[in-house]
Amino acid sequence: MGAASLEVYAVDGIPEIEAGVSLAGLIGDAVEASGLTLVDGDILVVTSKIVSKAEGRSVRADDREAAITAETVRVVATRAHPGGVTRIVENRQGIVQAAAGVDASNTPAGTVLLLPLDPDASARALAAELRTRFGVRLGILISDTLGRAWREGQTDAAIGSAGVTVVDDLRGGVDTFGTTLEVTQISVADELAAAADLVKGKATGVPVALVRGAGRFVVESLDTPARALNRTGPTDMFRLGTDEALELGRAEGFASGYEAGLAAAGAAAAATAGAAAAGDAGDPAAGVAGSDASAAAAGVAAAAAATGFAGSDAPAAAGSDAPAATGVTGTAAAGPDVAAGSDAAAAVAGTA
Repeated sequence: MGAASLEVYAVDGIPEIEAGVSLAGLIGDAVEASGLTLVDGDILVVTSKIVSKAEGRSVRADDREAAITAETVRVVATRAHPGGVTRIVENRQGIVQAAAGVDASNTPAGTVLLLPLDPDASARALAAELRTRFGVRLGILISDTLGRAWREGQTDAAIGSAGVTVVDDLRGGVDTFGTTLEVTQISVADELAAAADLVKGKATGVPVALVRGAGRFVVESLDTPARALNRTGPTDMFRLGTDEALELGRAEGFASGYEAGLAAAGAAAAATAGAAAAGDAGDPAAGVAGSDASAAAAGVAAAAAATGFAGSDAPAAAGSDAPAATGVTGTAAAGPDVAAGSDAAAAVAGTA
C-alpha cells in the first residue's frame, strides 16, 4: 500500500463578491481558469466571508455591537481590553466564538459581515450545483476562523459541510498495540479546513482552496452537517468563563444560604413552640417560662427574615439570642423556671 498523501491548492481568480451573485458559478469559473481538473473525492473549502457577501449578510459598521447582540444566543464570557470589550458567545448557528462571528476584516470600509444564516444549507447548495457542473462526487466545506480553549492563536474550522464526513469515529476500534479506542473521534472537517487555510491565508484575497487526497471522507449524501461538531448543551464542560462561573456560584450560594437560614430559624421557632405547649399542659410555672421562650424564638425567626440573616447567621442568631430574650441566665431565674427556660433555650440552639 502506498503512502498516504494530501494535496492542497489555492483557487485563484475569484473576484470581489457582490450580494446576489451566483457563488457556485464564480467558483466553478475560477477552478477552470486555474487549470485544475476536479475528480471524485475532491473537496473545496470556501471561506465563509464570500458566502456571507453573496447572501447579503453585510451590515453597517456602526451597528457592529448591536449586530453581535442580535446574533447572540448565550454569553459565555466578557473581557475588557485596551481596545474595547471582547464577547465570547454562542451564536445563532450554535458556534461558540468571539463576537458571534461578526467580522470587520476583508469587507469594504464601513461594513461588517454576519455569518451565513445556515452554513450547512449554503454548503449543500454549492455542492449540488458544482457536482452537476463538473460531474464528480465533490465535497464542500465552509470555513471560519475560531479561537480555541487553552491555546493561543486562531485556526480555520468547518462551520458548514456537504458531502464530507465531518467526524471519523474510531471508537470501538483498536490501535497498533491492540488497545481498544474508547473516545477517539477525529474532527476531519476541522482538520481539512485548517489545512486549506494554509494556502488561502487571511490577506491574500484567495477565499477558496482545493483539497485532494481525502476522498475516503467524501460521500454521496449532502446531508453531513458541520453543526454536529458544535459542543453545546449537556456535553459542554465550559459553558461559562472562569470569572462568570465564580460570580454565578457566589450568587447561587448566597441565595441557597439565605433560604437555609430562614428554614433553620423557622424550625427553631416551631421546636420551641412545642416545648412551650408541653410546659403549658404540665407545670404552670414552667408554662410561663416556656411561653416566653416560644415568643422569643418566633421573634428571632422574624428578625432573621427581616434583617437578611442567611446560612449560618440565622441559626447562630437563634441559638445565641433566644436564651437572653427569655431572661434565662445562670442567676436571673430559679427553681422550675430555670429548668423550663434552659430546656427551651437548648431546643432553640439544638434545632438551629
